[in-house]
Amino acid sequence: MIREFTSPDVVYLMLAARWTIGLALVATVGGGLLGLLIALARILPIPPLNWLAIGYINLIQGTPLLGQLFVFFFGLPLLGFSVGAWTAVALSLSLYASAFFGEIWRGALQSVPKRQWEAGAALGMTYRHRFTHVVLPQAVRIAVAPTVGFLVQLVKNTSLTALIGFVELTRASQIITAATFAPLQVYLTAAAIYFVICFTLSQLSRVLERRLHGTG
Repeated sequence: MIREFTSPDVVYLMLAARWTIGLALVATVGGGLLGLLIALARILPIPPLNWLAIGYINLIQGTPLLGQLFVFFFGLPLLGFSVGAWTAVALSLSLYASAFFGEIWRGALQSVPKRQWEAGAALGMTYRHRFTHVVLPQAVRIAVAPTVGFLVQLVKNTSLTALIGFVELTRASQIITAATFAPLQVYLTAAAIYFVICFTLSQLSRVLERRLHGTG
């Protein structure tokens, strides 16, 4: 029976947004840890590591996220691995994010002038101390904007998980639309929630940038 789109439906969408935020957080943490290793593998003067990192980045960035979701959710069970929707989504989003984080942070690290490395060496600092105390703080300031920009895209890309039945904001919108037959109101509400999440991230990014540059 078709019913009206009411305030409880809005609350349901807002509650479903928890999973959208949760997925983005999981992907940020998992992808961030792996992305840092990839960034280091790209800049260390070890050719086999460089080639491995480049191959991984090209593979992940060169294939659609939806295809990666399907591989984990439908492919792994065929190989005998029991994988639920949450596990499949967390793994695929983390791997997807790691390739982009790795390239963003590699670019930020390599954008620090070589003179900074040389100055640290002239002061007798070890490679590790030059990296952590001289290069990394400068790279962080450079990486903030593109990192947050990708996070905004990541939040929106979580909507693809609805295609494997994971109930986040987009899937919740589909469920309510089927019950109310009011797609315009439902999806406008969902779009407003996505906007609030992404706009908040953008504002936090600006605040962080000002503080890192000493202008806040």
